[in-house]
Amino acid sequence: MTSETLRVRRADRPAQPDDRIRRFTRHLLIIGFGLVMLYPLLWMVSSSFKPTELIFREPGLFPSEASFRNYTEGWGALAHPFEHYLLNSALIAVLAIVGNLLSCSLAAYAFARVEFPLKKLWFALMLGTIMLPVHVLIVPQYVLFSKLDWINTILPLVVPKFLAHDAFFVFLMVQFIRGLPRELDEAARLDGCGHFRIFGRIVLPLCLPALATSAVFTFIWTWNDFFSQLIFLTDPDKYTVPVALRSFMDAQGQTSWGPLFAMSIVALVPIFGFFLAGQRYLTRGIATTGLK
Repeated sequence: MTSETLRVRRADRPAQPDDRIRRFTRHLLIIGFGLVMLYPLLWMVSSSFKPTELIFREPGLFPSEASFRNYTEGWGALAHPFEHYLLNSALIAVLAIVGNLLSCSLAAYAFARVEFPLKKLWFALMLGTIMLPVHVLIVPQYVLFSKLDWINTILPLVVPKFLAHDAFFVFLMVQFIRGLPRELDEAARLDGCGHFRIFGRIVLPLCLPALATSAVFTFIWTWNDFFSQLIFLTDPDKYTVPVALRSFMDAQGQTSWGPLFAMSIVALVPIFGFFLAGQRYLTRGIATTGLK
């Protein structure tokens, strides 16, 4: 009797009571752990419907008084309606996505398919930049952008994305392109295609999962970026969502918790929507690049 036959017979065998108990216990633990992880988010959603004075008096998830007052007050509590800050964040996020997809895919193709001097050294230096924290780079970046008169514009947040600034996405796409058959390149080269035509007509269409993964991560990281946007944007008219949420706390440390929670929920909606829209490609992109 072969091992394959034994596996088939075990699969056809009905589940034993002990197996069912273990499976039930495992799923129960996973559900419980998931609820623990989601509790802060659920609490914030619940608190967004409570009056501010009851948020910390009633720690439970079910408010005794529920209304949409925090949403209406929070939407118009700042210098501009909250949609103004949503549009500012959306503009920066869209430009960041376009820049990352264009520049990082070109750089990845060069590292994966083009031979040039000191290629391994440049690739190692590129990977080394991933280990540099943003707080180390922010001072020289601020000095450079100040001399270029870019402070209080979106240029410091957008232009580096068009220069393959994010080494993580370059590495992710390099890993994906290396998994594509080189025979496709060789066949295209026999037809007279150069590197740009091979990249645009063969490699780029096949990189859709990696591109979608990069787009999802770029959107989430850019939308949630508070530190860089706080440093480079000083005009309240140009504030993005994270900086605008900080404005709900005044100089004396007093915070309008109800409107703050309500607008935080509004700010999370685009992230969830973008993640759900690209979830299928996100899973494929990570799996096919060998990342864990």
